[in-house]
Amino acid sequence: MKHQHKVPFGMMGIFLAIGIVYGDIGTSPLYVMKAIVNGMPDGLRASPDYIIGAISCIIWTLTLQTTIKYVVVTLRADNKGEGGILSLFALIRKKYRWAYVFAMIGAATLLADGIITPAITVISSVEGLNVLVPSIPVIPVTLAIILALFLIQPLGTARLGKPFGRIMFLWFTMIGILGLLAYFQYPLIIKAFNPIYAIKVLIEAPDAFIILGAVFLCTTGAEALYSDLGHCGLHNIRVSWVYVKLTLILNYLGQGAWIISHPDKIVTDINPFFSIMPGWFSFIGVTMATLAAIIASQALISGSFTIISEAISLDLWPNIKIKYPTEVKGQMFIPQVNYSLMILCTLIVIAFGSSSNMEAAYGLSITITMLMTTFLLFIYFQLKEVSLFVSIPLTAFFISLEGSFFIANMFKFTHGGWATLLIAGCIFAIMYVWYNGRRIKNHCSTYEPIAPTIECLQEITEDESIPKFATHLVYVTRAKYPDEMESKIVYSLINKQPKRADTYWFVYLHRSDEPYHFKYSVKTFVPQKMFRLDIYSGFKQGVHMDKFIHLICKEMEETGQVDLLSRYPSLRERNIEGDFRFVVVERIARNLQLSAIKKTLLLLYYLIKKCSTSDTQILDLDPSVVTLEYVPLKSTPPLDKKENV
Repeated sequence: MKHQHKVPFGMMGIFLAIGIVYGDIGTSPLYVMKAIVNGMPDGLRASPDYIIGAISCIIWTLTLQTTIKYVVVTLRADNKGEGGILSLFALIRKKYRWAYVFAMIGAATLLADGIITPAITVISSVEGLNVLVPSIPVIPVTLAIILALFLIQPLGTARLGKPFGRIMFLWFTMIGILGLLAYFQYPLIIKAFNPIYAIKVLIEAPDAFIILGAVFLCTTGAEALYSDLGHCGLHNIRVSWVYVKLTLILNYLGQGAWIISHPDKIVTDINPFFSIMPGWFSFIGVTMATLAAIIASQALISGSFTIISEAISLDLWPNIKIKYPTEVKGQMFIPQVNYSLMILCTLIVIAFGSSSNMEAAYGLSITITMLMTTFLLFIYFQLKEVSLFVSIPLTAFFISLEGSFFIANMFKFTHGGWATLLIAGCIFAIMYVWYNGRRIKNHCSTYEPIAPTIECLQEITEDESIPKFATHLVYVTRAKYPDEMESKIVYSLINKQPKRADTYWFVYLHRSDEPYHFKYSVKTFVPQKMFRLDIYSGFKQGVHMDKFIHLICKEMEETGQVDLLSRYPSLRERNIEGDFRFVVVERIARNLQLSAIKKTLLLLYYLIKKCSTSDTQILDLDPSVVTLEYVPLKSTPPLDKKENV
């Protein structure tokens, strides 16, 4: 069960990073300059000073936000090689549990951004095709691509992933060359590297915040740099970013040069990205844009699966079934998430109708994600005892930068930005209710010393007047301490219906903050008869309780700690293993003495739980060997220091 999760540095790793990490940020030239031009007053859309200033804003946003914050600083905060806002929270949660609010807000807004990004990316590329072939209906074709993309997810995308790197490398090479060729139409655009022009346009432009909101679209994919750290490796991402950033800047410079040199062609909804292409190359360029859009969308869908998987492991999201359609580690499929995203993306395309309308709504939620990452990063600095003389100025700088983008994007709220915030708000509400409702429920759980129960069970095993329940009886417990047992399990074993078995197993699952960690320990209460297993499984490992237990039992049998053969002579002489029976005990809330807020949270928690996947499915147990029982949940005094939450 031991995993080595390290992506080697080399050309293959660099191509992998280009194919996986840069889909979102790499397709941003499709709509950034278009959004900037549309945000300027009619008489200033081709103004050299304003265009140079806008390009300067883009260059320095890519430098300060993407390069310095993410590539240089944030990528260093890795969790055993894994990145992303939830991996960052996993690093600090033991000491700073209260930071879960930042993690929830960041994850919720990141998921909301993942809904609109495929829509705007795909529709932008299809609009380019529509310019070449006006008879092509934009909305139906966009919907067809998006629906096809979501519907192939159950098949797994391992084979699709292999050519992604090569296609995206060709994409970046293409946009870099196109930008370089267009650059010579107005070489003075090179002045955009001077930050003075960025400052000047933000001071003088009449709609500076609208321009700043459009500029921010160039860095919306920066969070993906961090989230995909585990898939691609630190050095591969850093080296590939040098090439990616170069081609992006060349393309933005080329678009700016074309706009300044063709003032007569600058009309509403003109897309400079497609306009800089030579006529003979347009079809190739549009085809490449469509492929890049599909790859970017696939990366965001896979990223959404990863976020939800991590949130489940960190108790921030309800238990839902995760499938693994291929043998590729880390590749997963979550049906509920996939089809929810598909429906929401479809509604976004139908509701907004064009990339121009989506640009007005895009970017608001991801600015909040970036701010939350900054807050968590500051807490991480404190955990690592980074000097306050370094951490405070660095954090203050990023907050001021991202705060400016947030204020600029708030102007989009009434133009559609409310949609992503509404979605993010719903996701956050589910996370908050689940996390706190579960803590309230666990707080109401009572625990008692296990020794008296063990003594009673020893007598039950010898009492043949009690019908035999199973050869091996397994309970999954939430008691952290081996000398304790949940009252609900004691009630199920002894009071509700005495359960006689040959071997009793009490299993506790530790969800490790290390992504692919796996180990176990065994405590023997009665030799050959009663055991406690403590299983440590990484938050990206998945839960396969049936598989884990059988693997451990086999190893214990080899060392003579347990006898797995059936106790029935007719079966034992044929070396047939004894049966395993799992008992899942659910608690029902009745007549609890709680505050109104806690009662409401607990009520909503149980409502969400009914809609989520059952414990049997989550633990990956065979339903045919599972017995489900219900016991009442009782109020308890305030938590003490031995909290079993």
